[in-house]
Amino acid sequence: MSPGPPARPLVLLLSGPNLGLLGQRQPEVYGRATLEDHVEAARAEAEALGLQLEHQQTDHEGTLLEAVHGARTRAAGLVVNAGALTHYSWALHDALAAFDGVVVELHLSNPAAREPWRHTSVVAPVAHGLVAGFGGLGYRLAVRAVAELLAQRRQEGP
Repeated sequence: MSPGPPARPLVLLLSGPNLGLLGQRQPEVYGRATLEDHVEAARAEAEALGLQLEHQQTDHEGTLLEAVHGARTRAAGLVVNAGALTHYSWALHDALAAFDGVVVELHLSNPAAREPWRHTSVVAPVAHGLVAGFGGLGYRLAVRAVAELLAQRRQEGP
């Protein structure tokens, strides 16, 4: 029996606190699209690029950390919209630092153009890059960034 086609690399999309309220919460900042709308756009982009996409949303920091830990053995990349945890969760920083795959930080709005407390990201030092300020388009851009970085890694070899 011959092996089937190679498994498509998995990208785990993680959504932090309050993102389940997208479409209702501050639509002037975050838009009217729901989280489900953004996830479906990201999933369609992933499939077009030969990737699998799973999504997890939680309002709990510990659950987000457990998702990152669980991704270590099964995901090639993470797209992380950690919401407010971006700005203060050193535990999230440490969990992401232990992940060997590609990490892309994602925000619908541009944190640098908002309140001063949003200007610092503790995720940024352990992410390969940041997609911010593009609204819903950012979800597709973040998945594309993961795909490009994974392709670069394959070309560079072990």
